[in-house]
Amino acid sequence: MALGKSARLLATVAACGLATGASAADVEVLHWWTAGGEAAALNVLKEDLAGQSVGWEDMPVAGGGGAAATTTLKARVAAGNPPTAAQLLGMSVREWAQEGSLGDITALADEGNWADVLPQAVVDFATYDGKWVAAPVNIHRPNWLWINAAIFEENGLTPPTTWEEFNTVAAALQEKGITPLAHGGQPWQDATVFDDVVLGLGGADFYRKAIIEADLDALGSDTMVQVFDQMRTLRGYVDDNFSGRDWNLATAMVLNGEAAMQLMGDWAKGEIIRADMVPGEDILCIPAPGTAGSYLFNTDFFAFFDVTGDMKAAQDAMANSVISPEFQHAFNKVKGSIPPRTDVDISDYDACALKAKDDIAEASANDALLGSLAHGHAQTSSVQRAIFDVVTEHFNSDMSSEDAVEELVLAVESASI
Repeated sequence: MALGKSARLLATVAACGLATGASAADVEVLHWWTAGGEAAALNVLKEDLAGQSVGWEDMPVAGGGGAAATTTLKARVAAGNPPTAAQLLGMSVREWAQEGSLGDITALADEGNWADVLPQAVVDFATYDGKWVAAPVNIHRPNWLWINAAIFEENGLTPPTTWEEFNTVAAALQEKGITPLAHGGQPWQDATVFDDVVLGLGGADFYRKAIIEADLDALGSDTMVQVFDQMRTLRGYVDDNFSGRDWNLATAMVLNGEAAMQLMGDWAKGEIIRADMVPGEDILCIPAPGTAGSYLFNTDFFAFFDVTGDMKAAQDAMANSVISPEFQHAFNKVKGSIPPRTDVDISDYDACALKAKDDIAEASANDALLGSLAHGHAQTSSVQRAIFDVVTEHFNSDMSSEDAVEELVLAVESASI
């Protein structure tokens, strides 16, 4: 999909005094957008930069959630050869900035008044020690429940709004021989479901206390036992071949009618659109059970490493392209997310995106806009990994909920030292 706005973007870059001619260096970009819908969205940026004579050296590292990409990035930086830019999630941006590895794009941000058009929650991750170090690309909502509308209609089912209703619907589907829940057995996918259950059973205040603040009393509470009880129930609604399945293959199960539902972020819409299906019609989108009124979020950033000369000019061109309203409109329409810029008109987006925009405004007003643990916006990487380990171990074993809670408290306490 071509952006069709390169001229305006080029003018913006030129106004900032950036070199955008044929002599500009390429940008080498590390990312994990390798699924079909993700790759299509990334092409929007590649094509825009090509219109500015900035080449693109692709460095894709497959694996949703970015774990493999993080390993590769650490090796590159340790070898003194960082990429021009890397796709990072919020807490990772902060950690790389703390290590002094990122460059300074404050002049661009100030010139473009970025702080005036971005939510403060996003600005907080894009800046460090008073300097801008990254440009936000999108805002995703992980706490969506995707539903195959035809399956529900054929079986006379109503979309569930609570976990109790979900269990009733799932049992009815299973009785008819239909896989209730499409899932991929990877730690970040297990944690995505865990996020939804914590928020759906405990509410925004409990999620903030247990997950964002890592309060040990909340982590060891009866509510957390109930969370693991529900996770065990969900395990019974997943097919036997879930282990190691990529998220987009789980999405395809819902699109193809092989499963009825999926708990996944709105990047799933990229797959829905590529399949010539309509989000909100063919595939229904509702907040994960019990989470209406709250909004888990994660934002993909391009963080910019410290470079000089022609590399800096190309890097600045990329930063300006990423933040431009034209790019954000085109990219997020393909990606399935909504633009982080609040001044971008998305009236031509699908019904699920329009709902997302309304819901994020409601959640922001009610102090229920919360960073997602599963997607790198709630905890340090060490605490995140500790929680991932317990959640995945429980999901793939007969560990009791009480034992899981005990392990969770010990793991978080150890990782926080």
